[in-house]
Amino acid sequence: MDPEILLLLRLLDEAYEKKAWHGPNLRGSLRGLTAEQAAWRPAPARHNIGEIAVHTAYWKYAVTRRLRGEKRGSFPCKGSNWFKRPESQTEEAWKADLQLLRQQHLRLRETVEGFEAARLHRKAPGSQSSALALIQGIAAHDLYHAGQIQLLKRLRA
Repeated sequence: MDPEILLLLRLLDEAYEKKAWHGPNLRGSLRGLTAEQAAWRPAPARHNIGEIAVHTAYWKYAVTRRLRGEKRGSFPCKGSNWFKRPESQTEEAWKADLQLLRQQHLRLRETVEGFEAARLHRKAPGSQSSALALIQGIAAHDLYHAGQIQLLKRLRA
């Protein structure tokens, strides 16, 4: 496999679920949270952890769609970017949101694994950014939100 693709897969893995020097990744920051904890808001009109989880799933979907050249409209939740989650979400619904995030991550990873290295430095369809920038960016996006989640957990404590 191309070394650049291997490096991108490593970045995606460390940002989402593999151990890394920087501390908790996205999946680690969500591990063990209850639906009640995920639904807590630090203030009115502020996002909660559940909304951040679905937001990160959406952007994994969006990057995958752009890399594959697919049309919009197949994300399981209606809307885009931020998705309001119920204030009293059930454990089952919370687990479903976490499963959605995992599915979107695996689909993104599969796409990158099969991506032609020669296309990495070209603009992705429907984007002003190169495929390389989108893949690096989605890994950074995971870590950014992992940090937010860690902060929200401490604020709630």
